[in-house]
Amino acid sequence: MELYFKENFFSTGKSPILEASGIQAGTLDMKHMLSSSLSVLDSSGRKVCSDSSRLLSLGRKWDITDGRGNILGVLRPRFTLLAKKYEYDAGRRGIFDIESPLLSKHYTIRDSSDALAAEFRQVNGWLQSGAFRLRNESPMLDSFELIAVIMGVHELQRRNHMTGSTTESQTYTPNQF
Repeated sequence: MELYFKENFFSTGKSPILEASGIQAGTLDMKHMLSSSLSVLDSSGRKVCSDSSRLLSLGRKWDITDGRGNILGVLRPRFTLLAKKYEYDAGRRGIFDIESPLLSKHYTIRDSSDALAAEFRQVNGWLQSGAFRLRNESPMLDSFELIAVIMGVHELQRRNHMTGSTTESQTYTPNQF
């Protein structure tokens, strides 16, 4: 299944999730600008899953939950120098590796046997809010669950960039001129 979705400009409010044909399959509900939590709603408006950062993990782990709050999996960044890597631990369903070359906007999601489970691509332009295309081939992971995972990856990257730029801008170097 192929789905298209995007966040809103200030990462707040509702945004449609569309099938390739243009039919609305669900809704992405971003709670508010100061919080990273979001919900994924099906076409009838029922909450299917959510994601949020763990308070004590300093924003480095994301819980993906079902509509009732039961944990479906945990998303974590993995350290690497030449690629963007994440791990999604889906419990009994396995651990999935999420990877993209360093400057690419194309990501693959592979299961523990290295089989392609899904892929997604960031399709927005520069200075636009995040927009994505998801192609899910996994019988183990629901497409709405993967949308929550993708938005978690996007938020972790945004935080990483903000932390890096904040650190650089606050570094004082005397006699810099």
